[in-house]
Amino acid sequence: MTGPDGPHRAPGSDGGDFRPAGGGSDLAREEEERAVEQALALVGGTTLRPSRGRDIPGTPGTPGTPRASGASGGDLSSGPSGSPGNDRRGSSGPTGNGPDQSASTDSASTDSAPVGGFPAGNGPSAGGPSGGARATAQASGSDQRPRPGRSSSEAPAPNAEPATPKAPPLSWDRARAVATRAGRTGPPATIRLPLDRALGHVLAEPLGALTDLPSFDTSAMDGWAVAGPGPWAYEAGAGLLAGRGPDTPLPDGTAVRIATGARVPPDTTAVIRSEHAHPDEAKGLLHARRSVVTGQDIRPRGQECRSGEQLVPAGTVVTPAVLGLAAAAGYDALPAVPRPRVDILVLGDELLAAGLPHDGLIRDALGPMLGPWLRALGAEVAGPVRLGDDAGALRDALASSDADLIVTTGGTASGPVDHVHPVLDALGAELLVDGVAVRPGHPMLLARLPAPGQMRGQAEGPPEGPYLVGLPGNPLAAVSGLLTLAEPLLAGVAGRPAQDAYRALVHAEVHGHPHDTRLVPVVHRAGRAGGRDHVAPLRYNGPAMLRGIAAADGLAVVPPGGVRSGTEVEILDLPWAPATPWTEGCFT
Repeated sequence: MTGPDGPHRAPGSDGGDFRPAGGGSDLAREEEERAVEQALALVGGTTLRPSRGRDIPGTPGTPGTPRASGASGGDLSSGPSGSPGNDRRGSSGPTGNGPDQSASTDSASTDSAPVGGFPAGNGPSAGGPSGGARATAQASGSDQRPRPGRSSSEAPAPNAEPATPKAPPLSWDRARAVATRAGRTGPPATIRLPLDRALGHVLAEPLGALTDLPSFDTSAMDGWAVAGPGPWAYEAGAGLLAGRGPDTPLPDGTAVRIATGARVPPDTTAVIRSEHAHPDEAKGLLHARRSVVTGQDIRPRGQECRSGEQLVPAGTVVTPAVLGLAAAAGYDALPAVPRPRVDILVLGDELLAAGLPHDGLIRDALGPMLGPWLRALGAEVAGPVRLGDDAGALRDALASSDADLIVTTGGTASGPVDHVHPVLDALGAELLVDGVAVRPGHPMLLARLPAPGQMRGQAEGPPEGPYLVGLPGNPLAAVSGLLTLAEPLLAGVAGRPAQDAYRALVHAEVHGHPHDTRLVPVVHRAGRAGGRDHVAPLRYNGPAMLRGIAAADGLAVVPPGGVRSGTEVEILDLPWAPATPWTEGCFT
């Protein structure tokens, strides 16, 4: 089955190469492979070197890079004009511009424009997120199409060999788990911040009480402190005020005026509220209008906490309330995790920074969106840098970054100007996630770059430089990548504890992709007439659309095949609530 993102496995497929209908038996395929090997021998084929297909674009026709159309395990690109899974920004499939993106086939959520070059049912392998393994010739700029005077079944040139097939994309759950583990590879750093600079940071250590709270018995009300049974003798005067007053016991049968927060004298039985007391000035006696209970309206020492008791666990985000608690407990500074530093690199020659789209150019939606989004996730973000489609500029930017995380937009598929994979390979990066079985956003990736010394060959071992999250160029596909890879990674780097997933009823049938998870914008709705709260899917959910996510409270995780109305689905919350009370009928 061929969709806008390229061919896909048929239901029930084991994940191997997709073959046209009537492809023949295993015996026929073995005979075909033997025939190819014999043809290679006739033209002097040499030992073949597997290729990962991620070289920086170079001279077409480099020995060892082209792959023959009949080579075992190989795929053909669709030519220089496009390839399966291309993620160029602003593109959308046949259903990308309509109001309803809920088709149950591949068009349910496409991350890229439809790719030509293959009739339906005759595409390349569906082994990767872009419909098949990347062709080495495509990465190097050479043309895989049959050349004049040579049939497509003719043996390849000497020294050519089939590229190693790309591994299938990770499931959505597994990709999230990889990103979570990557962010927690080591203990977070700790800095001490004064209270006025700690807001929004994450506590690196538990916050323990430095003293009892309250540290002495205090009055909870304005009134009278009394000792023993009444009536009580009292003397006229201001009484005991907060922060003042002697530390002398209160004699039995006496009373003294007391203000809220003032220290209660030793031997005090209770505090009588002013409105419940009747002072007889003529006799100098205080009478209670209600019965008096021992300890009433007294905040005893240690009522809130005892010295050394944990107030807030590590990993807590410092909110205004946490600042207030810390100050009450005697803190002047807090142990915090530094905010992760993030660089944003916007790729694509077709992007405009201002004005109306024109002449095939489109506005950059991701540059303005990503910075605030990442800050809402607790990161310290530099302004976006626009690089266009320049492999050299991308390599220089990656090699010189001192951020904890680099986020790129676009260029993650295998089109003619998609440079992310080749540049990562040239720098020696480790690909942790290379494609995710999710719609929209399947060409997303997660990599670990080498440290500067490792890039220059001064050190060996696993890369220890910044992480890189490669987002597809389509806006909603990029949001999918943020929530799938960037959010759990940043949570780990920032020291935040993993959030427990929660589920909610969905009030509508939501069509699914045949094989992949779908992330669908939803809005929360209150239950009516005793009904349960639920979520409703929003209409504008195509990969190039932001209208739906702008009105959403979160994204529903829809499993392959979709869900019926009344089914519980996992919800990914957004780090804010919509600022405008959208009209329900416009989006649902």
